[in-house]
Amino acid sequence: MPNIQSAMKRVRSDARKRLRNQTTVSELKTLDKKLLTLANNPQEAQTFALRLISRYDRAASRGVIPRGRADRKKSRIANFLIKLKKA
Repeated sequence: MPNIQSAMKRVRSDARKRLRNQTTVSELKTLDKKLLTLANNPQEAQTFALRLISRYDRAASRGVIPRGRADRKKSRIANFLIKLKKA
C-alpha cells in the first residue's frame, strides 16, 4: 500500500479508470459479436457497423485501446461488409 497521500489518491483514480476501460472493452466485444449475428441482413449490418466503427474511434481517442488495434478492427469490419455485399 502507498504511504504518500498523492499515491493513495492515484490508486483510487486508477481503479476508477480501470473499471471504465473494462466496461468499454467489454462493450466493444459484445458489439463485435452482435455484428456477426447480423450477417443475414446486410442493410442492418451496415448501419450497425457504422456505429461500431464510431465506438472504436472514440475508445482509441480516449486511450482505452491502442489506435492500431482500433484501425485493425475497423478494417476487418469493412472487409466483413464487403463480403456481405458480394454474397
